[in-house]
Amino acid sequence: MDFHYSEDNLMIRSMVKEFTDSEIRPIAAKIDEEEKIPESLKTKLAEMGLLGTLFPEKYGGGGFGEIGYCIAQEEVTRACGSTAAFIGAHQSIGSNAIYIGGSEELKQKYLPQLTSGEKIAAFALTESGAGSDSFNLKTTAVKKGDKWILNGEKLWITNAADAQVFSTFARTERGITGFVVEKDFPGVSIGPNEKKLGIRGSSTNTVFFEDVELPEENLIGADGRGFLIAMKTLDAGRLGIGAACVGAAKEMIELSTKYANQRIQFDQPISKFQAVQFMLAEMTTQTYAMESMLYRGASKYDEGVDISTDAAIIKLYCSEAISEVADKALQLHGGMGFSRELPIERFYRDARILRIFEGTSEIQKLIISRKTIKQNGAWKI
Repeated sequence: MDFHYSEDNLMIRSMVKEFTDSEIRPIAAKIDEEEKIPESLKTKLAEMGLLGTLFPEKYGGGGFGEIGYCIAQEEVTRACGSTAAFIGAHQSIGSNAIYIGGSEELKQKYLPQLTSGEKIAAFALTESGAGSDSFNLKTTAVKKGDKWILNGEKLWITNAADAQVFSTFARTERGITGFVVEKDFPGVSIGPNEKKLGIRGSSTNTVFFEDVELPEENLIGADGRGFLIAMKTLDAGRLGIGAACVGAAKEMIELSTKYANQRIQFDQPISKFQAVQFMLAEMTTQTYAMESMLYRGASKYDEGVDISTDAAIIKLYCSEAISEVADKALQLHGGMGFSRELPIERFYRDARILRIFEGTSEIQKLIISRKTIKQNGAWKI
């Protein structure tokens, strides 16, 4: 595959980089320390079009597809992982579930409000007994007349404190089914913010549903077809995780190279030492591999190709590689890397979640291995 960035792609990168440098980078440390993204920044993200980059213009989106979205996420993550997580949960999974599985009426009802930032979205799938085993949902939806009655709770929901719209998955008589649930519906409540190791500015909460009445038109797709919609949504979300990894890696390479040129030991910059040069070479090689597989996958996604295995490979490799890049960057910075005076320790903390959410590394290996075994005819799945 011969992939080249289009003029539109390059324009998006330039615009988002300029925005990030002026609006996000100066307050990134404050977002982490105060564990909150300012409302003023959320408004600016919406005005910039960063809450609807991937969606068609007919729904108020930018029309830039998955490639454009990944480019934007790269640049945002170079400054702030928390802000990138907020955008990703809103756009790549929360809103995207409606776009992937919803009826045209449901898309017209919700997507323009979501792409404009009038409302924020979240993706509510995970439960206490249904994390990696995401089919084992205990949240239920029971049909009563022309309404659905929703009961249960969802854990570790990114954007829960900010969202007005939840793409929610529950068990019905026919299987797993998706619903759009609004925060203002009676019976919806949000637990306190989780205290986290990284991406601290991104809200993470438990969401409770107690006899929540949902109209029939709020089904995302057909009754019993929600699990497939959820998995397809996570495929796209895993590309977004890859983009976050690429952006963070590029930033840490730049910071590490500058530091290595400035830090003097034994009367010369540490960039003169082969050990440091080799660390930078390994970081650059891993980032090149991440970027290459990410945009190959994003290009296939925009072409309408099934990328389930590709997405798992991208998520697995990128999320594992970024932890190695972050570790090398911190090691290269020495004691200053361990200090909160520099952003490296924040990148180091933020990187750790990338191997967990939207499917752990172990789940990605399961997806990949099953496809590999099936393709090579060892046994049928």
